[in-house]
Amino acid sequence: MKVLNEMSVNFESRSVNEAFARTAAAAFAAQLDPTVAELNEIRTAVSEAVTNCVVHAYRDTIGIISMNIRIAEGNILIVKIRDRGCGIEDIPRAMEPLFTTSPEDERAGLGFAVMQSFTDKLTVRSKPGKGTTVTLEKRLSPRLSDV
Repeated sequence: MKVLNEMSVNFESRSVNEAFARTAAAAFAAQLDPTVAELNEIRTAVSEAVTNCVVHAYRDTIGIISMNIRIAEGNILIVKIRDRGCGIEDIPRAMEPLFTTSPEDERAGLGFAVMQSFTDKLTVRSKPGKGTTVTLEKRLSPRLSDV
């Protein structure tokens, strides 16, 4: 898969930076001329991934979140969000709807389900004590001018 454009950014795991991350991802994706619905799906998936880093990976500490976004041939947007937090011990269990490691915070446990519903492919790699990388892939619809 040939990469046509790429950007990377690092930011602290503060909840205020979640809005920055979703806006940056949408702004970068805009060069593909996505529909409003596609932009909203990208923003929502990125928001969920970053929120997981803030709430679960770093818990009550501040760490660095890295976001890399690539545009590949075929109007494919690839977003990688990485933390160096606590990691996930059981990825399949963590991806089950309604599972949460923070029930005391009244978390719904739907983050991964939301990410899956708004992307074509979701990959989660994690090592306990080392961190997690979430990769979101979405093929954006070609516009009539591109056909």
